[in-house]
Amino acid sequence: MSNYLLALDQGTTSSRCIIFHRDGTIVSKVQREFSQIFPREGWVEHDATEIWATQMGVAVEAILQSGIDASEIAALGITNQRETVVVWEKESGKPICNAIVWQCRRTAEYCDGLKAEGLESEVRARTGLLIDPYFSATKLRWILDHVEGAQKRAEKGELLFGTIDSWLIYQLTGGKVHAIDPSNASRTMLFNIHTMQWDEEMLRLFNIPACMLPKVLPSSGVFGYTLPHLFGKSLPIAGVAGDQQAALFGQSCFAVGDAKNTYGTGGFLLMNTGDRAVTPGQGLLTSVGWQIGNEVNYVLEGSVFVCGAVIQWLRDGLGLIKNAAESEKLAMKVSDSAGVYLVPAFVGLGAPYWDAYARGGIQGLTRGVTKAHIVRAALESMAYQTHDVLTAMQKEATLPLTSLRVDGGASANNFLLQFQSDILNIPLLRPACVETTAWGAATLAGLAVGTFESKEELTREWRADREFLPQMEDAAREKLLGGWRRAVQRNLRWAESEE
Repeated sequence: MSNYLLALDQGTTSSRCIIFHRDGTIVSKVQREFSQIFPREGWVEHDATEIWATQMGVAVEAILQSGIDASEIAALGITNQRETVVVWEKESGKPICNAIVWQCRRTAEYCDGLKAEGLESEVRARTGLLIDPYFSATKLRWILDHVEGAQKRAEKGELLFGTIDSWLIYQLTGGKVHAIDPSNASRTMLFNIHTMQWDEEMLRLFNIPACMLPKVLPSSGVFGYTLPHLFGKSLPIAGVAGDQQAALFGQSCFAVGDAKNTYGTGGFLLMNTGDRAVTPGQGLLTSVGWQIGNEVNYVLEGSVFVCGAVIQWLRDGLGLIKNAAESEKLAMKVSDSAGVYLVPAFVGLGAPYWDAYARGGIQGLTRGVTKAHIVRAALESMAYQTHDVLTAMQKEATLPLTSLRVDGGASANNFLLQFQSDILNIPLLRPACVETTAWGAATLAGLAVGTFESKEELTREWRADREFLPQMEDAAREKLLGGWRRAVQRNLRWAESEE
C-alpha cells in the first residue's frame, strides 16, 4: 500500500502543498503567496493562471523536498478557497478575465435589488444561503454581463464556470474532467442542497446557461487522474472539499454537534448537523459538509470575512509588525487594549450582520494608545467576531457547545486562543496537526482509495496539542463585549452614506 497522500491547499492569499504520511505526519510542506488585485474599492480579484502556476510549483517542490517518488503517493486531495469564480474557455482552458474572489463586494447593489424583489426567502429555502455578494452566482452574472460576448459564448457551450476546485481539476486532468464537489457547489447560490442538484429555478433567476456548470461528484471518490507528466506519474484526484468543510473533516468533527473554528484569511465557525439541513436564522448559513457515497452530511456555518487578514493588513498596510508572530509578542506587552476596539469590516461584515456596506474603524483612541494596543485590538477583534457567530449559532442549534476545536494559521497565536476562550467562556482545543484543512482533503482522498478504512479510524487518531481554559471574570467579559457591540454599531452601513 502507498503510505503517502498529497494535498493541494489553494487559499485566498497563497497556494500550498502538503504531503502527509498516512499517520498524519507532515513529510513536506511548501507555500507560495500570489498577487492580490484590487481594481477598485471593495473589489478583489485573482489571476487564475497565477493560481494554477503557483499551485503546480509548490506541488512539484513538495514532492522533491519529500524525497519520495510520486509512485508512493496513493492519492491527491484538493481543498480550496470557496465562492471565488473562474470562467474559462472550454477549448483553450484559458480564463476570460480575472477570477472574482469571495471577498469582492462589486455586486452589492445587484444583491440589494434581488432582496427588494422579495427573493431572499426562496433563495434561502433552496440553497441554504443569504443573498449576498459573497457567493458565486452574482459574481458569475457580473462576468457574463461585463466581459464582451461572454453570455453568448456561454450559451453556445464555449465557456465553462467553476470554483477553484473545478479550475484545478480541469487543469490537472488536461481538460478531461469538469467537476465540483457538493461542499463547493453548495456555496454558489445555484445548487439545491435538498435535491443535491443544480437548481433550475436559480439558473433561471441568474440567467446562467446550464452547459457552463461542472458535474457534481461526491467529495470522497475518484474525480479523475492527473496528466502523467505533471508529477511523473498519473495520480488519482480522490478527495475534494471547500476549505472550511475540509477543516471540519480534518478535525474529525463527525458527530452531530461537533464544531470547529478556523482562523484563516476569514474566520469560519462550522457545526456538524448530520443528515439534517437545519433551517438557518440569525445570519447563519446551511451548506453541504461533504458527501461520501450516497451519504450527505450538512453543516451550519457562520462566516467572518476578515480574520487573519487583519494581521496581514497590520503588516503590509500599516507596517506595524514585520510578521504574524510579532503580533502575539506586541499584544502581550500591554495588559489590555486601553479601551481600543478595531472593527475590521474592510469588505463589509459577515454573520450575523451581513452588511455589505459596513466598513472598518478604530474606536477609543487616546494619546496614550500605542501600536501594541492597536495590534492587541486587532487580535481581539478576531475573538469578538467569533463570539458574535457562536452566539447566533447557539440560538439555532439544539445542543450548546461545550468546547470548540480550532485551526488555521492564527491558531498558533496563544494570546488569541486564550482571549478567545475567555470571551466564549468555553474550552478551546488546538489539534496536534494544525494543518486540518489540508489533512481533511488528504483523508477524503485516502478514504476513497482505501488508505483508511473508515471515519472511525480517523477519529481514533485525532490528538490535541493544547487546551485553553477560560480564566476571565463574568463582569470583565460583559464589559468588553459591550464595548465591542458599540464599536460595531458605529461601522454598520457606513459606505451607504457615500451614495
